[in-house]
Amino acid sequence: MKKLIFTAAILFGCLLFKTADAQISISAGINIGVQPEWGPVGYARAQYYYMPDIDAYYDVPAHMYVYRENNVWVHRGYLPPRYANWDRYHAYKAVINERNPWEHHEQWRARYAGYRGRHDQGIIRDSHDERYRNHWRGDGDGHDRGHGDHGDRGHGDHGDHGDHGDHGDRH
Repeated sequence: MKKLIFTAAILFGCLLFKTADAQISISAGINIGVQPEWGPVGYARAQYYYMPDIDAYYDVPAHMYVYRENNVWVHRGYLPPRYANWDRYHAYKAVINERNPWEHHEQWRARYAGYRGRHDQGIIRDSHDERYRNHWRGDGDGHDRGHGDHGDRGHGDHGDHGDHGDHGDRH
């Protein structure tokens, strides 16, 4: 009887391990829940946003901004005062699903130079798509609180997504 209980416990443990493993592999490909409410609509996965207006990146899973400070790329949970007037809700964001995009910064800067000053991109906050129901609402860093909330909610047009270098993860 003890052998039967022991065998059943081992089998049950293996099943739990396989279920957890499957959940991890699914979540690695889709990260809608960690994308911020000001992120662009249309992506099941986004590793980084490149923001041509401020020539900086946003690390989506880590919720960190990546920008140059004294000629070095730094990772911070906030933007420096020089970006105080930047409106993350209305500024254009290009999705880049490539590791450490700042290592190829000139490539991304050249590719998205024409998107500077563009403000017609749909954002997750304004989307009625059920996939974005549980998006991340953090980023309460205090440095840009309130920016972008100018009564534009409910836009029907989510803008042209163009070529974003997202390597096929757009849905």
